[in-house]
Amino acid sequence: MKLKTIYTLLAISTVGLMLALGKSPNVSSYVVLNMPESKMIESEEAYGQMMDVLTHQRCMNCHPNDNIPKQGDDRHAHYFGLARGKDDTGFEATNCTTCHQSENNDYSGVPGAPHWSLAPASMGWEGLTRTEIAERLLDKSTNGNRSHEELVEHMTEDELVLWAWTPGVDANGEPRELPPVSKDKFKKAVKSWFENGAVVPTK
Repeated sequence: MKLKTIYTLLAISTVGLMLALGKSPNVSSYVVLNMPESKMIESEEAYGQMMDVLTHQRCMNCHPNDNIPKQGDDRHAHYFGLARGKDDTGFEATNCTTCHQSENNDYSGVPGAPHWSLAPASMGWEGLTRTEIAERLLDKSTNGNRSHEELVEHMTEDELVLWAWTPGVDANGEPRELPPVSKDKFKKAVKSWFENGAVVPTK
């Protein structure tokens, strides 16, 4: 019996056992069995690049776990005591879009992009490990009920997400720090990771 056939049978058995036990199979639990080593390396490299961006302050400032948006490269709490409020956009008198317009304001240093807001509370990543962030990202109950295809579209095409690479200048006129991975490499990494099964490394 060919090795690939054995791996396939093992994968099917694993999924069947998990379903029999009433558990939902996790991608990481079985996709890896059929993945060539070269693809595993590619997937892990893509995962690493993607997480380098998602854990950077350009993303993390808008993914708090305490409902308070963060600002700056030092990730301090938003000035003026602002908080999540209704629909993740602040309160009536201090709505996010009162100051944050659809593009950066280089005169005041106020950043801007379309539909500026906090990520939903279920997507709070602050303080989580990379593995925990990945698990929330893949869980439909915490990712806005998005499929893999919708996640790829959101992460590679949404203008607010892509703002991270055009963050403008701060109030002192100093350029904000860019994510450690270029926009093109990030897009490629996201697509590669999902194409290879969205496997979360266990090590």
